[in-house]
Amino acid sequence: MAAQMAVNSGASLWGPFKELWETVVSAVWRRQPETVHLLDLMLKKHKPHFISLFKNPPKSAEQRDKVKKASSEGISVQGQQGARLLPEQLLNEAFILSDLFNIGELAALELLLAGEHQQPYFPGLTRGLVAVLLYWDGKRCIANSLRSLIQSRHGKTFTLELSSELVSITTRFTDDLMNQGMTNKILNLVSEISVTKEYEKLQKERGLGNEKHRKEVSDMIKECRQSLAECLFAWTCQSPLSKDDTLALIGYLENVTTEADGSLDSVNLALVMALLYCLDISFLEQGTEDREDLIQALPLTERLYVAAIHNRLLDSPPWKLPGLQAVVRLSWALALRALSQLPQGTALVEFTEGDETLADLAITDHAFLFITEAMLGSEGFRQEEFYTRRVHSLLTDFLALMPMKVKQLKNRADEDARLVHINLQMGSELPAALRKDLEHLMILIGEFYGKDPFNLELALEYWCPSESIHHSSTLTGSYLGVPHQRPPHKQVVLSKFVRQMGELLPSTLYIPYLRMLKGLANGPQCAHYCFSLLKVNGAPHVENIQAAAGSPVSWEHFFHSLMLYHENLRRDLPSADTSQYRHLPMRGITQRELDGLTTLLQLTTTIITWSENARLALCEHPQWTPVVVMLGLLQCSIQPVLKAELLHCLAAFGKSPEIAASLWQSLEYTQILQTVKAPGQRQALGIEVELNEIESRCEEYPLTRAFCHLISTLVESSFPTNLGAGLRPPGFEPYLSFLRDVVFLPFPTRAYHRAAEKWEVAEAVLEVFHKLLRDYEPQPSDFVQEVVELQGEQVPANKPPGYTLMFHLLNDSPMFTLCLSLLEEGVKQLDTYAPFPGKKHLEGAVLHCLCLLDLTLQKEMLFMDLLRESQASLIVTPLEQLLQGVSAQSRKADHVVNIARYLYHGNSNPDVAYESAKILRCIARYPNIQARLVGDFTHDQSVSEKLMTGFVECLDNEEAEESGQEGDDSDPERRLGRIRHETQIHILNLLITSLELKSPNLALYLLGYELKKPVSTTNLQDPGVLGCPRTCLHAILSLLQKGSECRSGPVLMHKAPQLTELCYQVIYQLCACSDTSGPTMRYLRTSEDFLYTHLQHLPFTIQGHKISALNQMSWLMKTTAIELRVTSLNRQRSHTQRLLNLLLDDQPHRAHMGDGEAGMEEETRSVSGFLHFDSVSKVRRKLLSVLDAIDFSQEVPELLQLDFFDRAQIEQVISNCEHTNEHGQTVCNVKLLHRVLVAEVNALQGIAAIGQRPLLMEEVNSILQHVVERNRVRQSLSAKRHALQSWRNLVETTLTACPQDLIPAEDRQLIIRDLMLDLHDKVLSEDASEELMPVVAGAVFTLTAHLSQSVLSEQQQGAGSEGVASSGFASIANSALHLILRKLLDFILCTGGGFQRLRAHLYGSLLYYLQIAQKPEEPDTLQTAGTSMWERLTAPEDAFSKLQRENLSIIESYGTALMEVVCRDACDGHEIGRMLALAVLDRVISIDKQCQWLLYMSNSGYLRVLVESLRQDDLALQSLLSPQPPLLKPLYIYESKMAFLTRVAKTGQGAVELLRCGLVAQLVECQVYDMLPETDTHRVFGQRDPSGFIPSPLDRYRQILLPALRLFQVILTSSTAHHQQGAAQVLQWLIVHSDTIHSILRCQDMSMGSLQELSLLTGIISKTALPGVVELGQDVNSSSLLELEGHIGRLQRQCLSLLTRFTGSERLRQMKLAEESVAQGDTVDRREEMEVAVQQICANVMEYCQALLLQSSPQAQFSICLFSPSVTEPTGREGPRPDLPVTGAPYSRVPSLGLIVYLLKQSATDFLCFYESHRQSVSKLQGVEHLPPEEVKELCQSLLSISTGVDKISSAQRNILTKRRLVKHINNRAKLLSLCSYIIETCLFVLWRHLEYYLLHCTPSDTRDSLLPVGHSFRSRHPDDSFGLLKNSDMRSLGLSRVTQQDLEQLQNDVAVSFGESLQRKLLDVEGLYCQVRSRYTFIQALVRRIRGLLRTSKS
Repeated sequence: MAAQMAVNSGASLWGPFKELWETVVSAVWRRQPETVHLLDLMLKKHKPHFISLFKNPPKSAEQRDKVKKASSEGISVQGQQGARLLPEQLLNEAFILSDLFNIGELAALELLLAGEHQQPYFPGLTRGLVAVLLYWDGKRCIANSLRSLIQSRHGKTFTLELSSELVSITTRFTDDLMNQGMTNKILNLVSEISVTKEYEKLQKERGLGNEKHRKEVSDMIKECRQSLAECLFAWTCQSPLSKDDTLALIGYLENVTTEADGSLDSVNLALVMALLYCLDISFLEQGTEDREDLIQALPLTERLYVAAIHNRLLDSPPWKLPGLQAVVRLSWALALRALSQLPQGTALVEFTEGDETLADLAITDHAFLFITEAMLGSEGFRQEEFYTRRVHSLLTDFLALMPMKVKQLKNRADEDARLVHINLQMGSELPAALRKDLEHLMILIGEFYGKDPFNLELALEYWCPSESIHHSSTLTGSYLGVPHQRPPHKQVVLSKFVRQMGELLPSTLYIPYLRMLKGLANGPQCAHYCFSLLKVNGAPHVENIQAAAGSPVSWEHFFHSLMLYHENLRRDLPSADTSQYRHLPMRGITQRELDGLTTLLQLTTTIITWSENARLALCEHPQWTPVVVMLGLLQCSIQPVLKAELLHCLAAFGKSPEIAASLWQSLEYTQILQTVKAPGQRQALGIEVELNEIESRCEEYPLTRAFCHLISTLVESSFPTNLGAGLRPPGFEPYLSFLRDVVFLPFPTRAYHRAAEKWEVAEAVLEVFHKLLRDYEPQPSDFVQEVVELQGEQVPANKPPGYTLMFHLLNDSPMFTLCLSLLEEGVKQLDTYAPFPGKKHLEGAVLHCLCLLDLTLQKEMLFMDLLRESQASLIVTPLEQLLQGVSAQSRKADHVVNIARYLYHGNSNPDVAYESAKILRCIARYPNIQARLVGDFTHDQSVSEKLMTGFVECLDNEEAEESGQEGDDSDPERRLGRIRHETQIHILNLLITSLELKSPNLALYLLGYELKKPVSTTNLQDPGVLGCPRTCLHAILSLLQKGSECRSGPVLMHKAPQLTELCYQVIYQLCACSDTSGPTMRYLRTSEDFLYTHLQHLPFTIQGHKISALNQMSWLMKTTAIELRVTSLNRQRSHTQRLLNLLLDDQPHRAHMGDGEAGMEEETRSVSGFLHFDSVSKVRRKLLSVLDAIDFSQEVPELLQLDFFDRAQIEQVISNCEHTNEHGQTVCNVKLLHRVLVAEVNALQGIAAIGQRPLLMEEVNSILQHVVERNRVRQSLSAKRHALQSWRNLVETTLTACPQDLIPAEDRQLIIRDLMLDLHDKVLSEDASEELMPVVAGAVFTLTAHLSQSVLSEQQQGAGSEGVASSGFASIANSALHLILRKLLDFILCTGGGFQRLRAHLYGSLLYYLQIAQKPEEPDTLQTAGTSMWERLTAPEDAFSKLQRENLSIIESYGTALMEVVCRDACDGHEIGRMLALAVLDRVISIDKQCQWLLYMSNSGYLRVLVESLRQDDLALQSLLSPQPPLLKPLYIYESKMAFLTRVAKTGQGAVELLRCGLVAQLVECQVYDMLPETDTHRVFGQRDPSGFIPSPLDRYRQILLPALRLFQVILTSSTAHHQQGAAQVLQWLIVHSDTIHSILRCQDMSMGSLQELSLLTGIISKTALPGVVELGQDVNSSSLLELEGHIGRLQRQCLSLLTRFTGSERLRQMKLAEESVAQGDTVDRREEMEVAVQQICANVMEYCQALLLQSSPQAQFSICLFSPSVTEPTGREGPRPDLPVTGAPYSRVPSLGLIVYLLKQSATDFLCFYESHRQSVSKLQGVEHLPPEEVKELCQSLLSISTGVDKISSAQRNILTKRRLVKHINNRAKLLSLCSYIIETCLFVLWRHLEYYLLHCTPSDTRDSLLPVGHSFRSRHPDDSFGLLKNSDMRSLGLSRVTQQDLEQLQNDVAVSFGESLQRKLLDVEGLYCQVRSRYTFIQALVRRIRGLLRTSKS
């Protein structure tokens, strides 16, 4: 038992029923085939509830006990663990509820718990009140479900066209219910349940809340009764009730009474109609194929049934409503009459003969009157089509089946009319008991057909195409679409009835007959027939008795009478003509005549409203001239009611523009509204007087309303611009001011006899304002004050009415104030939820007010712009500011709040809510107003709750429907659905607009974020949790979540694609905005699992809404990208992993069901198990299938084919009409274009133009269609670009932001491969759209970068394990890489000439791709040289060079086409494109061993172009050296060019080509190298860029100089054949820019930059500033030769002086300075680089010395001397500025040999130190895994710029970084070792050469003369080498002039000491350690030996 006593938290009296109703709706109304099975299950489950219909579970003591204990012991709740304790208060409420509805205690408790759960959906109500709603909602769901099931049956009246399976289920089920006594249950319930009784009970227990709650409860109770009654009605429509059930129904109806106004209520009406359908047999006439079956099933053919019913109806006592009894009897009589005509009727003769009697009884009891008053008067009657059809068949059957009865009625009426006539003439009393049956019948027909809400036009059956009107056979010659068949008998009878009734019509029936005709003329075709009838009646026939005057029912007669009235009244004399009773010889019009005229005018109005032909025919008739007569009558003194009818009739005429134009003029001419005042006239005349004097006194305003209606119609048909010209300033102004000042402004203060009329007047006048403003477009001419000439004087012209209205609405005018107070009044009235007279019209007036405000907001921008430009002296205030004003009534600024409160009534009043949302959206654009609005909205708690509820309810509305076409409003429900949908769109757009503004804004308030605290502190909750209300965010999420767990995806996506798109956009914006992102993403992740659920359904496919589907995917993907980034940052690995798996997996994965729902999973498993035998099949990765969904092709509309318009001009007009819409797309405003084109067509003059007008309009139409198509294409492209961009975001985030280890390297590469290949396939297809290429190129770039990175990192990690697979590179096969390369190159080529920016991305991709085949940096372990040359040559090719070779062959296979594209981009175009193209060339040339590309470049002249462009860059580069440079672009381009040229120069052939192109000559001419900036640190300080991005001028200069120096160095190194030529050119450069060069060589700065400069410069000087360079055989005259020698001498001196700086104690000091400059936050790398630079400088200088020595002479005795013969170490000069003499004095001091010795020692020491460091690093590298963590951290730190970085990276990553750092260090040490060893070798050589000279060949100064012959002989042997000699002699004269014998001896001793054993041993160690593998082995050994020998041998 305990199990049954568990509480269902969904409330068993509500939840299951709600679910049932939703299933029924899905199956029956939405026709979803998949729900049929579910419905079957549901029906079986709920059968007991249907059988016991509305029966509540009984109370029981056991339950009561259980519930009592729930507060102490707890109670178990279904689906929850353990027992739950409930508060005492809740239990008390449960007992109250249980007693109130007499339901079981547990059921009551469940309702309360459900109420608590549902509370957020009903803000402002307690759980008890919600429980009351849920109780009745459960009942309503049952009743509605039952009704829908019955309606789905097959039967005799209608069909829903459902599947046979569903129909058989429902038929079987409902038959069961019927057999179990459903009819009686329903009848009992209908009589038991009543709103008043339920209200009393609820009132007593305080079960009623606010007005809204009361209304909802009463609506639900009413709906329950109504649905139950309609169940029976629906049943009888389809199949009749059994005998007992029919009798029960009759029994119920016997006691029915009417409402207070004499009409039946809708429930009783439904039951009456049910009975009428039971007794219906007329359906058999239709002759359907299943007629025989229907007759068989008809109980009316059974004797017992007929007998029972017949006796009951014939003999029953009078019912409470005799009229109702009469109707039923009449219906039965007709059924009997119809039966008697069937073959089955012969057996029932005894009954069928009683039909006459019954009919007589019915007519006697006023059946027709009852139908008119009680049934047609009921509000429910017009809401059901089949009520109308049944009454129609009742009437037509009576007229057709009982013609004798009709004849009797006619005869009796004629008799009565004669009696009346006699009595009138004799002046005696009228007889009392006059029957009016025929009159009632006519009035019934008139009333019944007069309204046709379903546009059935049933009245057509009364019109038979008669022979006399053959000319209109197009309309009449067919019946039901069958041409010229004889119409059915019934139709003939009916039309005869209409015609005959009009013949010899007695006066008493005149008005009823006209009223009948008015009803029968209701509809386009009916009106036409009626018009023809009246026309034919008037034509005199010879046999017609009334030949002279024609029939009284004819146009002739009508208009003749009107003319007579007009003449009489105008003369105010009695008329002579007293023919017929209507012209009595008295002034004015009698009441009877008034009624007649009114009816006549109403009939005319009806006909001409429907039929345009009738309108034109009557208006143009020369004798009748109705418009003139009516306007004439309006001027006479007749009752306002009649004038009103005349105005309505004129309004109907005014529907045709042709008539309207002349009507305006006539209206103005007759001065009905006086627009021209006579001079000296005080009192106004015309309608104004009538309103103020007559109507106000009577408190009735028919005339005013009719006038407004007339103006409203005329304004729409044709608008008069020059109305009243000549008599007054032309225009509409007098009419507008009358409507505004006389009608609108006083309307609230007038008295009204009928309360509703107040709102009718307001609605009528506001409608005119609305139309005027709607059609107004502000024009510049409106703002210029024009004047017109009037009777000789100038008066100001009137403005257009729209302008006046705008002006009034943009000021705090009385009109504006009244509009606002009307809105306030309206919302107050609606908030009462009570019906009041004129409610519909109040809503109409409010709607017009809101439309006025909306239109003003739309037009105010243009209006105010034009006003500003016109410089007129008008003042207007923007409407959004006026709305901030204070209301006069409430004394608060609550205008906008009032407007927003209409959203609260969105359910009952969608139109008003729509306009309200539109206005709010307009106002929301203004950030300054937003903050105030938030204040106004939240100021009052209760209002704030209401507003929030309003917004949420509008979003939640389930009846909203997105319709395809704008204008498809034929179905009112469709229209309302569309309006509701548009409202939702506006609300979402309001949120989107607001979210872009700063907080606080409306969106944050509506979405439930904190306004008082920082937004980011918000904690979003589910509605109801912690008192959190249901907000727009919850509404949006529930819209999106609905159906998201099904296969087909969210329901909304298919139902309303545009809405879905906006919902996703709102969510994206919330996630993207930094303030709201945190709370939103947390909420989506935890409570909704939103992204995962929705991503499962990607890609979205929505038939017919591709653009929308793309946009939805875009927003979702962008949101996902943010989520991936955020979860990765927060290390929420499981979330990231789950999303990544979903996006990237290519294995089919089981659907993850959070709530253990196995439905979907079971299904898929069984299917897949059956098909695949659980084999693992690959599925498409989700990311790829999303890409598939983006179609890259785009059909473009064909060119316009125009016959009349000029295409160029049309294109111009179209582009003028273009604007940017809210999505940022440029689209053409089609409405504006239409206006422009139509105006153009209208402007054409002449007959020809009129003839061609239709053709022109057709062409205009085709232009508009073309433009619509063009707009669609643009939107489609934009959507595709957006989707592709989002896809790219998602892909890039996935690869970049997510932790690398979540996607294993091999998967990563395969994923990238798949993405790359797919992308390329799509973009390279023939019809791919060019607009999408840039996004694709960007994505390709990122993907290639990641591919390259992934492959490289995989190699780094796998470097230890040497097993690189032979198939290819890393995890991705070579074949895949080649494929990618081919696609890339295809893509580059397919972009052709344009798209250079796009190619920049592709070049970047290509570079990344080629980087894959680049060998990573390997550590120089000094071991490799051990292998022999042969071993190296025969070694197998490694993976890198293989891939490189294959890459090159692919690139070469593309031939010159590719070369052409890349070279062209390198030379011209966008800067970035050029740089990347140069980089590509650089890369390709570096791997192109065959020099194909280089050949192409030099042959096609591209190389020369590039070289010559350097000269053009000169100016731009010079501008860069100003302190504030304009842009750094030229610098980057220059650097790229130089890098490329340097690459070219690295091959011998390339260097030759460059020299041939005159590269050095170009650089010689560049002046930028002379512009060395100041190095004064104080000055430089101000020029630094604070961000550190823009380098200082000096750094910029170095960026220009260093590439040139590097280029020279490469040229000098690689140009072997043409070395001399190259060297001479470079020397030329050095000399031209010598000032700069010298200042650099002199510079004492020890920064990295200056060291680099020095190292490069010394390198170049050592190869060029040599004597040999000059002897190139050019004819150099002696003076320039001298100059050259001077330059070389200077360079030589400066280079040697560098040795002093970088050797000895000086060097230590310099290094210390350098350390200091580095220590300021630079890395270890920088220090190492500086060490290399210093060593390089020394090596270069030593190389220079060696070259000078070798060039001067091969033998020592003729060699020049560079160093003085002293070994004393150069002393550091005293004082603070040791560098003074260097800069100040000329280089008189020759450096001593001591420098060399010192350098030798130093280098040997350094070498050993570096060697040790190198060895340690190599061993660390080999055991990198075993290094202690501290050391690893330290090593990584130097590579990471950020200090905290090391802890955050993974250990694998850390190992890679450590390796990289160690490799760098090893290679740095290897470089230092090679430099040191080179310095040692050159030092030894120079030392040996000098010692040999000094100790063997030098003559001391005391034998000075002997020096000269040597010199002479030297000169004579080298006649050309004057330079060497000059140098020599110079040297000797300056430096060596004082060499004495003592010096030489000293030298020998000192060297012997310095060059001691230890140094020699060190040197031999160096050779042993290094030189044997690296350079000339035993070279050091030999030199050491020689020097040792020299020192031993003393000079002889």
